[in-house]
Amino acid sequence: MADRIASDHEAVETHRMTLGTAGRTSRPKLELPETIEAGDGDVVRITLDGQAYHARVESGLDGTLVVRGAFDNARLARSDEGENRLIEWVEDADVEPGRSLLLDVLHDGYHYGLREPGQRVVYTVREPPKGSLSDIAESLE
Repeated sequence: MADRIASDHEAVETHRMTLGTAGRTSRPKLELPETIEAGDGDVVRITLDGQAYHARVESGLDGTLVVRGAFDNARLARSDEGENRLIEWVEDADVEPGRSLLLDVLHDGYHYGLREPGQRVVYTVREPPKGSLSDIAESLE
């Protein structure tokens, strides 16, 4: 079942971050705070303008965790295929590299929301799956 929660609710932890770019390209890059419970290679949900997408967490060159894209499903996020909705969101929001953004922790390690400072957003938050496919496979052995 999905819950709805506002970005200014006391249960939502918010981190201020700066929009970066991937290398010398103009592609957006989000450097995640160190306190985030996601790891390199994890696929998480990220909500942009009320729409939930999937993003792969990667290790940057300096060891920080980064997100470089948001995709329609987890398979596309893992393969970097399809439309990168993060690029679309940055262009639609007219956000420039170096500008501050807010990352809302909706369910740490599973679901995050991205918004511009000063915006209030109401998120639809779903519970993470009870176990991964690898957990199921291990239980069968």
